[in-house]
Amino acid sequence: MDTTELHEQLRAEHEALIQFLYLAPVGLVQADIDGGIVMMNPISAQLLMPLSRDGGLDNLFTALEGVAPELRHLCADYAPPSGKICDGLHLHLNAGGAGKKVPQILALTLLKLDASRLMAVIDDVTQQVRRDRQLRQNDAWLNAILTGITDYALAGLDAQGAITEWNPSIGRVTGFGEEAVGRPYSIFYPPDAMTQEHLLDRLRDAERDGWSLDEGRRVRADGSGFWGSALIAPLPEREPPGGAEPDGAAYCLILRDITDKREASERRRRETFGDYLTGLANRRAFFEAAEQELTRSTAVPRPTAVIALDADHFKAINDRHGHPGGDAVLQQLAAILAETFREVDVVARIGGEEFAVLLPSTDLPRAAVVAERLRAAVAAQVVHFDGARIRYTVSAGVASLDDGDGGIDLLLKRADQALYAAKRAGRNRVERWRPELGASPVHQPEQDGDAEGEPHAA
Repeated sequence: MDTTELHEQLRAEHEALIQFLYLAPVGLVQADIDGGIVMMNPISAQLLMPLSRDGGLDNLFTALEGVAPELRHLCADYAPPSGKICDGLHLHLNAGGAGKKVPQILALTLLKLDASRLMAVIDDVTQQVRRDRQLRQNDAWLNAILTGITDYALAGLDAQGAITEWNPSIGRVTGFGEEAVGRPYSIFYPPDAMTQEHLLDRLRDAERDGWSLDEGRRVRADGSGFWGSALIAPLPEREPPGGAEPDGAAYCLILRDITDKREASERRRRETFGDYLTGLANRRAFFEAAEQELTRSTAVPRPTAVIALDADHFKAINDRHGHPGGDAVLQQLAAILAETFREVDVVARIGGEEFAVLLPSTDLPRAAVVAERLRAAVAAQVVHFDGARIRYTVSAGVASLDDGDGGIDLLLKRADQALYAAKRAGRNRVERWRPELGASPVHQPEQDGDAEGEPHAA
């Protein structure tokens, strides 16, 4: 084959590749091993452009850093010369702008073609995820009916969620005796795992959807814990026999001990909703929980607060101690966060050094108090890493909504504006959102350098 024929063949192959990219029903991105984008089709550009902070799409890892900070590490740690780095990784995007209520979920599959090339496949799976969630609810309902004959407690609840009568199944699973009658079903939950508003939310969810199911830590009468599922379903209205007074039961609670299934359940939860580095909730978990909480508070007003925070001078920590040192700081910060907040709160890592906490049924003053407690706890700690003692601080912004109007977009934007105000005021401080902060630019992570000093390290 002469040079001209070879050029024609290469040109034809290139045109065929371009046509394939443009006709593909999913987003396709070819990148170098460091994430530099070589080629992408229009669907990819459409899906990725909302994630770009500067309007450019030069690097795949940079574009996805806000929703998948682990991607660069996954690629760097992938040893085989070729293969599938991740398969169907869910990227939970922000709610998508004012007025858009349904969060967008993208599925990312990243392939390593060879030592120097990557191929990313990106698809919008928002509707598919919603359908899958509905199917899982159906399966859970059937499993609750068809299985667990000996490991369930069955209780009637009144319209306020109080237990209407005792039976042996309650004693067998939880150890509670007849003293449980008249008490709220939250007695089966850890003390900080449910607010009064959440207790009633579960009843309303059951009325709307036919049932409400959740899974997590439960407690027995002696204080010991177990892993359980709790399904609440409304009872059909019925007339009591012989003109007797109604027994007051409006709902049925099925409480199951599924401790033996906890490991598999927790593994699935971590894979879907956990942050790979810190073990906290990830961005997807935070936005799903926030959407649900604010939707509920729109229907039944109650305050909801968000704390936005990040580590001060974090780029300087990485520059001095390397990324492993930075990871050690983030892991310790995550541990302090987990100790500071209630079980009902949602503590999440939503970006590189960015964290957010959702506080249900919490007003602005109370959220500011706990944020200040966190700030002080962090300032008092030292991270020991590779012979060095790393001291660091955090800045935090606090915002709240009384009725959920405006959604998580508005709430997180206000918390972010308060965080930016804390940074401008000198860092290592907590600021509450106030209307005059609305004109301030939204804070961005300290990725491009920091001229205001460095962390203390020895």
